[in-house]
Amino acid sequence: MIPAQNRLELFRKMLLIRRVQETIERRYLEDHMRSPVHLCIGQEAISAGFCHALHRDDYISSNHRGHGHYLAKGGGLNALIAELHCRKTGCSEGYGGSMHLVDRSVGHLGSSSIVGGGISIGTGMALALKMQSSQAVSTVFFGDGAADEGVLYESLNFAILKKLPVIYVLENNGWAVCSPVSSRQVGKNVFHGGTDPADLLTEIIDGNDPEVVYGTAQRAVQRARCGDGPSFIECTTYRIMGHAGCKAQDADGYRDEREVAAWHERCPVNLLRSRLLKEGILTLDEEMMMEDDIRTRIEEAFSFAMKSPLPSADDLHNNLFCE
Repeated sequence: MIPAQNRLELFRKMLLIRRVQETIERRYLEDHMRSPVHLCIGQEAISAGFCHALHRDDYISSNHRGHGHYLAKGGGLNALIAELHCRKTGCSEGYGGSMHLVDRSVGHLGSSSIVGGGISIGTGMALALKMQSSQAVSTVFFGDGAADEGVLYESLNFAILKKLPVIYVLENNGWAVCSPVSSRQVGKNVFHGGTDPADLLTEIIDGNDPEVVYGTAQRAVQRARCGDGPSFIECTTYRIMGHAGCKAQDADGYRDEREVAAWHERCPVNLLRSRLLKEGILTLDEEMMMEDDIRTRIEEAFSFAMKSPLPSADDLHNNLFCE
């Protein structure tokens, strides 16, 4: 049973991620955010659930749809919004934009715009942690499109071989841009049922149930900390918005609107909210206070971003290395 305080914190994280994403979507066409954005509305339970099971000194490697991972791991809201505006005060100092968020102070190794690009990075971090005899673990987030890439199979094989403290989290939202999973993959992934459980923990879970996600994450993290090797967790979920940009920029016709509506009914934020209200763990007054606090923080973050300086010409050659 998950303690009530943990459930409240889980809800708070998910609510923050949702409201931030909604605000980005609403303001994107104002054209102040010059970075492509990939929103995770509908997938908040995965980032919140896994990161809630991690310590600050654990590491994550993220992908292009990574705002939720960044915030859930403890990344600063001001730094995130500033980075979307390509400002010098952003978490990547304006160099990376939405798809290249980095904050090593909270164990966020970075997001990658390359499909599957973060998988090998997270695996390498796990190898480093083992070589250092560290108790920290590495968690890698990627989508079903990245599950088609050979780097996943190479990395998993290496992680099994070396019993690395790494958790591979597949956020299967059913679509890679406009291509459904059914057109790219036949049946279940080869690692489900194809590998000895002693070598690789594999599970397929409801990625829209935050408590299921959190409970699974706890088991996988404990396995990694104990030196028992990697885990491969597939979370079934759905991206309510389009592949990139705001709703107005999504292509028409590639998804059945009845499918989108059905997943709306399975909203992970509403699911946990209803449970907490029903059980008396959350009150409407407490929820209103959360909403007010989050709204204020978001307004301050956008104001901070708009007032922040852009990188200057003098910054052009920073972070470059040559002999």
